[in-house]
Amino acid sequence: MNGAGRGAAAAVATVTAAALVLTGCGDRQSGGRADASRPDAGPRPVTADPPCPSALSRHAADPADGPSPAGTAPKPSGTPLPLPAGTAAAQDGVRIADLSGRTSGTGEDCALGGLSAGLTVTNHTGTAMTYTVTLALVSADGSAVDTLERTVTAVPPGRTVRNTADLGSPPARGPAVTSVAIEKVRSVPADEAPSTSGTCLASGMHLAADRGDAAMGLRAVSLHLENCGTRAYTLNGRPTLRVLGTDHEPLTGVRVVHGEEVATGTGAEGRPLPLTLRPGERAYAVLTWRDTTTDGTPVNAPYVRVWAKPGAPPVTVTPELDLGTTGRLGVGPWKKEDTGR
Repeated sequence: MNGAGRGAAAAVATVTAAALVLTGCGDRQSGGRADASRPDAGPRPVTADPPCPSALSRHAADPADGPSPAGTAPKPSGTPLPLPAGTAAAQDGVRIADLSGRTSGTGEDCALGGLSAGLTVTNHTGTAMTYTVTLALVSADGSAVDTLERTVTAVPPGRTVRNTADLGSPPARGPAVTSVAIEKVRSVPADEAPSTSGTCLASGMHLAADRGDAAMGLRAVSLHLENCGTRAYTLNGRPTLRVLGTDHEPLTGVRVVHGEEVATGTGAEGRPLPLTLRPGERAYAVLTWRDTTTDGTPVNAPYVRVWAKPGAPPVTVTPELDLGTTGRLGVGPWKKEDTGR
C-alpha cells in the first residue's frame, strides 16, 4: 500500500546476504575489535551461534513453571544471533545493536522464538523526534516473512537512546525465520506526532492517518480527527497540507487540489460544510492520488504536514505517497464520522 510493496522488495534484496549467513552451524559474523597482532589489524571475526546448531541443553524448549526435574535444562535467557549487515542493520539513525532468540528442537524440527532486538536510536536533528521503525522477520532465502512496527518516542536532540523490541515468536506457518532486519525508519517532530488515544493534547484533538486503500493505481488515505477535549471543536473546510520528502523538507512540483480533481467515489469529493464536534465526536477527510508514471521522475513522499484548520497546531502523518509523475494530491472536506464508521 502506498508504495510499501516496492519498499519491502528493496529491503528484502538488501538483507538476503545477511540472512544467508545464519543457516549453517559454525557461521561467523564479522565486526569485532581490531587485532593488533594481525598484519592488517583488521576486524577480528566474532563467532555466533546459528539459530538451531544442535541439541545442546541451552537450546531446549522452555520448561514448565516450577522446579526443574534433575537432568533437565534450565529456562534459556536467549541465544545471541548474528547481526544482519548494511542497511538491514542500520539506517537513518537506528541500529540493531544486538539480536537474540530462543530455539527449540533440532534439524528440520528446529524453531526460533522469543525474538528480541536491541535498538539504538540516535537523533541527529536539533529537535526532539519520535521514530517509527519497521522491522522485517527474514527467512534464510532473504524474503520477509512478516513485518512489525515499533515506536520510540521523544528522543532528545543530539542524544542516543536504547530500546528493546520484543518481537515475540514468528508466524507458525510459512518459512522459518532466521533473522531480523530494519526495513524502514520514519521520524516526525515529537510535538507533531500523530495520536489516536492517550493524553489529550493542548489543541484538544487527536489526529492520525489510517493505512488507506489502493485499487488499480488509485490511492486513498483518511485523516481522522477526534475531539478529545472538553469544549466543542469547529471545522469548516479542508485540512491544509504540506507534502514533505524523506529529508522532511517541502517538495516542489506537487500540487494539492480538491479531491474530485483526482477521482470520484473515494470520499474525497464534496463541498465543505461547517462542522461542530462535541467532546468524543470524530471527523475525517480523505486524501487521494494516483501512482501513474509517464515521462519524468516518480515522486515518493513519506510525510504530510497537516493543519486541521487555520491556527491549529500541525501534525505530521506518514501516508507514504507514491505520486508517480502526476504531481497531484487530492484532499477532501472534513466530514463528520458516523458512529459505526
